[in-house]
Amino acid sequence: AQLIYDLRCSNPAARISVKLVAEVGVGTVAAGVAKAGADEVLVSGFDGGTGASPLSSIKHAGMPWEIGLAETQQTLILNGLCDRITVQTDGQLRTGRDVVVAALLGAERFGFGAGALVTLGCILLRKCHEGNCTAGIATQREELRCHFAGKPEHVERYMLFVAGEVRELMAQLGFRRFEDMVGRVDHLAQRQAIEHWKAKGLDFSALLAMPKIQDGQAIRCTRTEPRTFLAEHLDWGILERLKNAIESGKPARMELSIRNVHRSVGTILSHHITKLYGGKGLPDGTLELHFRGSAGQSFGAFLTHGMTLVLEGEANDHLGKGLCGGRIVVKVPEGSKFLSDENWIAGNSLLYGATAGEAFLNGLAGERFAVRNSGAFAVVEGVGDHGCEYMTGGVVVVLGRTGRNFAAGMTGGIAYVLDEHQIFDTQCSLDTVLIEGGIGPEEALSLRAMVAKHVEWTQSRKGKKLLDAWPNMVGCFVKVIPLEYGQTLRGSKPEARPVIALNARMIEEVVNGKA
Repeated sequence: AQLIYDLRCSNPAARISVKLVAEVGVGTVAAGVAKAGADEVLVSGFDGGTGASPLSSIKHAGMPWEIGLAETQQTLILNGLCDRITVQTDGQLRTGRDVVVAALLGAERFGFGAGALVTLGCILLRKCHEGNCTAGIATQREELRCHFAGKPEHVERYMLFVAGEVRELMAQLGFRRFEDMVGRVDHLAQRQAIEHWKAKGLDFSALLAMPKIQDGQAIRCTRTEPRTFLAEHLDWGILERLKNAIESGKPARMELSIRNVHRSVGTILSHHITKLYGGKGLPDGTLELHFRGSAGQSFGAFLTHGMTLVLEGEANDHLGKGLCGGRIVVKVPEGSKFLSDENWIAGNSLLYGATAGEAFLNGLAGERFAVRNSGAFAVVEGVGDHGCEYMTGGVVVVLGRTGRNFAAGMTGGIAYVLDEHQIFDTQCSLDTVLIEGGIGPEEALSLRAMVAKHVEWTQSRKGKKLLDAWPNMVGCFVKVIPLEYGQTLRGSKPEARPVIALNARMIEEVVNGKA
């Protein structure tokens, strides 16, 4: 529900679709998806999927789309939710008959994968993940790509044949419009003269059951406008007050309070800025918003360039989700007596999937900090378990303790951890990363610049102590680097070895005495 809300805020006009696997209980999940505000739910059968799927998954994971679709439609009808969400299905749909059966079971949209690929030349080798597709479809090898003989007309002709068969079956069933056929499961029946010994004992009565429908109740989606759930969002008031500054690109600053019911703050503003200026956003520091209180989930999600959110208080989960250029600062309230590096200031899964931007946290963060980070720079004073999990880029500086399983699955980026007690190697996942001590002079300069900027934004007491004793403390930092990347650096020539520059602007500020 929170993810749907975040996506709705990132683009209020977009359609939100949620994919579910056909499995026992999928109807209950689909009902929850409808209540959470999604526009579409996809029930995917076990027969479909990428050609890279393991054979064990193909044979033993999921169920036929017919079973999952029937359960979804029945649950939506029983809960009066059919009118608010579109149902789609896929999983080896190939013929017009498949489309008609799916429509009678409640589907309004239909996904074709393997059938369309076959018309383009796919011969179902099931090795799409190896890059050796002899049909030239799932490969980047030029000698194989030249074998590709598919044309758009092939797919077009195939779809016209499917549509033609659908029209023939509709005529036989007595339907003039496709919409009238959706959900009419009463037009389906189990074959009576079954000779195969395995099929004789099958009972499809539950699959073909039609729930009791109230007068006037819809059995398909009739809503045309998306439900936004955004009327009470905090960003609307901010946007009204800063609209002129955003459109003119002039710097502006605001101070306001925030509560934990205010979710995804800054996301609608980022959407508005992106519509006006594209992905580049605004110049750094154009909009600076200062909040006091406890922020709800997804504070600063998808925050774009030119926006700075400063929170004096604490934040819930998913802070900085999908951060794409903005700056997020979370600091302890002014005059607080407790030690920031021993108290939690933000929840779990922060900076999930961040691609750019900065984050400075004046306290401890929860589990899965910077998971799947691919470009953001962050300074935090301690993290919980699974920090920097699946990280592929960016830089993370931890000025304190870490939980277990740090850097699990990390394939890119760099993390610097202050290891004063020399126990970090017991917390780190050593399967995919190297732990190196002895930070070089150029890296030390960049690292100091990040700590200095952290102090500048948060007035961190621990950061100030580190800077005051920097010559003695820099040796306590260890560098966590992905295994293959580290081996590449070690094996390259010194003159060709890339210098790991965290941020050229930070280095320039340090050299010029500005930080």
